Amino acid sequence: MVTNLPAEARAKWVRYLEARTTEEKIRALEEFLSSIPKHKGTENLVAWVRRKLSELREELEESRRKRGGGPSFFIEKHGVAQVVLLGHTLSGKSSLFNALTSAKSKVTGLPFTTMYPVPGMMPFEDVQIQLVDSPPFVPEATSGKVSWGARLIGLARNADALTIVLDASADPVGQYKGILKELEGAGIVLRKPRGRVQIERSKAYSGIRLARMGKILDGTEDDVRKLLESYRVYNALVKIYGEVSIDDVEKSLFEAVVYKPSVVLLNKVDLVGYDEVKSQVRELSVLTPHVQIIPVSAVTKQGVDLVPKSVFNVLELIRIYTKEPNSREPSKDPLVIPKGSTIEDAVRHIREDFLKHFKYARIWGPSAKYPGEKVGLDHVLSDGDVIEIRTHIRGI
Repeated sequence: MVTNLPAEARAKWVRYLEARTTEEKIRALEEFLSSIPKHKGTENLVAWVRRKLSELREELEESRRKRGGGPSFFIEKHGVAQVVLLGHTLSGKSSLFNALTSAKSKVTGLPFTTMYPVPGMMPFEDVQIQLVDSPPFVPEATSGKVSWGARLIGLARNADALTIVLDASADPVGQYKGILKELEGAGIVLRKPRGRVQIERSKAYSGIRLARMGKILDGTEDDVRKLLESYRVYNALVKIYGEVSIDDVEKSLFEAVVYKPSVVLLNKVDLVGYDEVKSQVRELSVLTPHVQIIPVSAVTKQGVDLVPKSVFNVLELIRIYTKEPNSREPSKDPLVIPKGSTIEDAVRHIREDFLKHFKYARIWGPSAKYPGEKVGLDHVLSDGDVIEIRTHIRGI
């Protein structure tokens, strides 16, 4: 990213930020692109703007298609989370989707059979996770060379997690490298970044305010303010998590890099030898050491039963069961909330006004020191906990 854009370019970028409709955004971004000096230092920015223009044009076409009653790329979220399956054509992605859900995505053995997203529900114990079978991932998906490329990236960006399907019989390492390159080029990473910046622009803020949950490696808060003011951002809350650079702050003005938890399914292992599968898993693990790689076969069902639990784990969610006072049995339908949540977070999800009258909670399960332990709002919950909320309201 560059820090020496001319004033004209920065002004045109502000017009894009202030645009309301997709058509206005396209026009503003085209003007911004024309004002960017063309040299090596701006190559990444120019590439990003072109990708964004492609996404916006696809978004406009998608909106027109929806109004006309045609098939849509937008999938409304259901269940505890939405997880998109990504993979090259003929990777067996749709066959795995069918094996994991009760839905049926068309499987023909011919390339490019799935051209629109297909949703289905994957059960994991007592919760449902929405899986979405997607059109095939192709090289240069974000370049605008394929009609669905930008929409596919949008589908991935909107998901809560990704499951990447690789064909063990067709250079899975090469497939994975290509998918990682495309995703990273579109601002989607599978590796947790060391830090991130979130900028909330609003006139409700007086000046530039910084909320630091981390540190700036190569600058000061004043440097951040000067940078934002050079882009005519005068009222904003800047949240800094982890370790970031001034360059990271500037990048977040254009497009925030998003982290997507993921699982890799090495499919069609029934077609290759055991030693080859072990070698492929080792090579894939080097590319993203923290991502779980599961050898599977949609045909023999090898490893398929491991997928729901692995996906639920990477989502970093926990299930909390509520119990009425003096009742023996907890609810059967869990409250699903982020890992690391406290009693306060759970109460807020159940009924926020209970916080005003909260006395204490009793807890049974993994986070309790003993059954029925009395705890306060700051108690950190674990998956499988049962909680009983006590308030000053009579009977509760």
